[in-house]
Amino acid sequence: MGKRHSSIGIKQLIRYEWMEKTASMLLAGMDEKSIREELNIYLIVHKGDGSEEQRSLNTCKFVVSNLMKIWVSPDPELIDFRDSALKQLQNHPSQALAIHWAMISTSYPFWFNVALHIGRLLNLQDKITHQQIINRLKEQYGDRQTVSRNAQFVIRSIIAWGILQDSECPGCYEKNKNMHMLLDKDVSILLLESILHAIPEDKLSLKIATSSPALFPFQLPSINADDISRKFNEIDVVQYGMDEEFMELKGK
Repeated sequence: MGKRHSSIGIKQLIRYEWMEKTASMLLAGMDEKSIREELNIYLIVHKGDGSEEQRSLNTCKFVVSNLMKIWVSPDPELIDFRDSALKQLQNHPSQALAIHWAMISTSYPFWFNVALHIGRLLNLQDKITHQQIINRLKEQYGDRQTVSRNAQFVIRSIIAWGILQDSECPGCYEKNKNMHMLLDKDVSILLLESILHAIPEDKLSLKIATSSPALFPFQLPSINADDISRKFNEIDVVQYGMDEEFMELKGK
């Protein structure tokens, strides 16, 4: 498992509109230094709860670092994926939330794993508890204090994105039933590629990937190996046995 996959790197709530702002500056041609400066100016007076109040330099630094790593200066192995995501933002602006979801899941696989456990729990019950999520994450990452704290930032971020919502029971969450996002095939394949980047194995059954609980906010169309081969050059689809198809990242 590489450093990116074992890291618990999200140290503050990340609002969807901040992701939008960062990607928009990148698409507008702004350089890395200018984007960082603009984010520092903006986020020093924009808090995670949506209020416009002064925040500490330290918390602002954490958020800016996360946003820069997701969109502006990703790990070298994610640059091509980032460029594909920027193209999808231009081609499918109405599905930007799914594209941002793909980017944050690849840059911070901890987000992907929090979403994976949330999705699995929601497959079993309508309401889930904070402690259920934390217990599953600790089985994966160990009983570290940072697991609980940073998972809370991810959960509150997903709520701020309008995907989850607090239920009437304290410490319980449920899916926002008003959110239905049917995705274009290209955006769906981008999400499938994001899973390959988010897991250390770099490969996964196509059937398992398309039904991954980590994609619980989205409704994907039917996707087959030919769809992936025609549209995305970064993924190989390999046949195993009579009817098992595996996706894997090229060059891995």
